Amino acid sequence: MKRHFALFLACAVLCAALALSGCSARSEQSSQSKSAARAQSETVAEAAAEDLLGNGWAVESSMELQYATQFSVDYFEGGYKLLSLSNGSRFLVIPEGGSLPEGIDEDIVPLYQPLDHLYLAASSAMSLFDSLGHADLIQLSSTKESSWYIDSAKEAMAEGRMVYVGAYNEPDYEMLLEAGCPLAIESRMIDEASETKSKLEELGIAVLVDQSSLENHPMGRSEWIRFYGALLNEEEKAAELFAEQVAVLNEVTSAEATGKTVAFFYISPSSGSVVVRKGGDYISKMLELAGGDYLFRDLDDGDPESSTEPMEMEAFFAAAKDADYLIYNTSVGGDLATTADLIAQNELLAEFKAVKEGNVWCTKRNLYQVTTELGQMVESFHQIFTGEANETGDLPYLYRLP
Repeated sequence: MKRHFALFLACAVLCAALALSGCSARSEQSSQSKSAARAQSETVAEAAAEDLLGNGWAVESSMELQYATQFSVDYFEGGYKLLSLSNGSRFLVIPEGGSLPEGIDEDIVPLYQPLDHLYLAASSAMSLFDSLGHADLIQLSSTKESSWYIDSAKEAMAEGRMVYVGAYNEPDYEMLLEAGCPLAIESRMIDEASETKSKLEELGIAVLVDQSSLENHPMGRSEWIRFYGALLNEEEKAAELFAEQVAVLNEVTSAEATGKTVAFFYISPSSGSVVVRKGGDYISKMLELAGGDYLFRDLDDGDPESSTEPMEMEAFFAAAKDADYLIYNTSVGGDLATTADLIAQNELLAEFKAVKEGNVWCTKRNLYQVTTELGQMVESFHQIFTGEANETGDLPYLYRLP
């Protein structure tokens, strides 16, 4: 694991250095991709010489990643794969008909293919399974039908092919055992419910904690489709889907920056305060990659566990009253149908330039559940900033307030 942790640390230091240099996200995305690729290629030879499994097996090859820094995949003879995460956990994918190799390190968790009856408590991963054509493998969910915004998931729950087994921190263990669940895919929230994780493992259910939320670059999150592609023997399809998103992103970032200023926010239903995304957040970076000028890009307290910052309306007004565009986060702030609905939350919003000029957009509820198409999300933001989206007022993940 030393090789993997060194890679994760190196990539993290690289990203921090780029941020401190003051480079824009658009130029950073190119240099970060190239640097990550160099770091990956330099470690392939090291992996071949390193005893990753602890039993002397040699690595045949390693997956070369373009943006992601929070996982690695190493391949061994006979179809065995080692999936390693930045939190230190490791999983050995054992091909169908294969057996557990003797002498491997005790911390390595075996996953026997074919995988089925999986439990998903990381909703963002559903779009990755869906895009790979394996949404049917997810048959147990911590998300209720009413909270799914992915068609295949909603349909599966409506038809009983996927069932709700309780909240991530209080799942119905009996249901999981009766279903023969071999693997629970959790979000990092499970770290706050360690007793639940321990109970699952005690019952013989492997726990894989998705680390994609720690990816520094938006496309790093999308590249997790390659992680799940390795888990499901769909590496080629995963690589093709990811390459499509990279191509979309590259086309957008090759255009000149629009210079349009933008604020991404919502108003807390409980406190009434304005909540904005910090500068280091992946949404903020997508806005910059799209050619926008995110007004709160310098707002970053260095806490990776928090992507937002609350502020009083007066402070928000002072910073964003002249913004060219406002984008409202309905996933947390609640749905809005008209500009009047927005102003009803705080009358001061009527004085904003974007409100007066009709340049207020809202996120659709599917924005946070679809991580496979972040390149297209950047493209949508770009279409807003260039005015291309004015003709329809509706985009795959965004809509304009009338």
